[in-house]
Amino acid sequence: MEVLITGGRGQLARAFAEMLERKGVEYRAFSRDQLDISDFASVLECVRSYKPRVIINCAAYNLVDRAEDDFPSAFAVNTLGVHNLAVTAREEGIFLIHFSTDYVFDGQKGDLYTEDDLPWPVNKYGLSKWQGELAIKQVAPLHLVFRVSWLFGQGKQNFLAKLLAWADKNEVLRIAYDEFSVPTYVETVSQVAWKAYEKGLTGFYHLVSRGYCSRFEWARYFLALKGIKRKVLPVQAASFNLPAKRPFFSVLNPGKLEKDLDIEMPSWQDEVARFVNTTG
Repeated sequence: MEVLITGGRGQLARAFAEMLERKGVEYRAFSRDQLDISDFASVLECVRSYKPRVIINCAAYNLVDRAEDDFPSAFAVNTLGVHNLAVTAREEGIFLIHFSTDYVFDGQKGDLYTEDDLPWPVNKYGLSKWQGELAIKQVAPLHLVFRVSWLFGQGKQNFLAKLLAWADKNEVLRIAYDEFSVPTYVETVSQVAWKAYEKGLTGFYHLVSRGYCSRFEWARYFLALKGIKRKVLPVQAASFNLPAKRPFFSVLNPGKLEKDLDIEMPSWQDEVARFVNTTG
């Protein structure tokens, strides 16, 4: 088998599965019920049974606020699970593709983050993801780690899906105007990540769209494209009193990846428009 995908029910894993199917690449996607990456014995047994050339790790604990009170669960998937995959990949000679987050940064730089900037997470979710990055860097010799941000696509576990649910029940929507990052389409992530693997790139890259926006700007743009008329009020993120602190400005710079692949990433506006035109 060419590719083994973890976290098979998530939006990113589904995007990879569809892309690989179109390319005629043999793969198998495993949900958490089928493969719990926090269980090293299960990971090793699965890999030795299917003998993939590549592992694409889409499994992640993404409950940012819950991670504050339940760090062991976030650590089990985002750190220990990644370490298990890294060790297995090293022992079996397998290439490992993994996804991290802009939340490894504190948002205080005041400029776009590059791969050379030192992570300094402000919440426990970000800490668990950073520890996963370190596990790969220290253990797996053959790897690509992509930091992504504000992923959206098919499914209900993303901001746009939640926005539609809120708009279905409310005429007035309160959205944070003081958090900035980059909306990034999972379809593009899967295509660019695979292109990087095929070209033989290794190491850490920032894989995001071009430009950046606040959640308020993103919400207004998306609702306008959908033709949904709601009053969208800009409010401070602090007004939601969420358990986990968020970075204020965690915008990633995709320049290194663009240079090494000789591509230009599309703008976040074009990506949102493409998503709307594709899904209706």
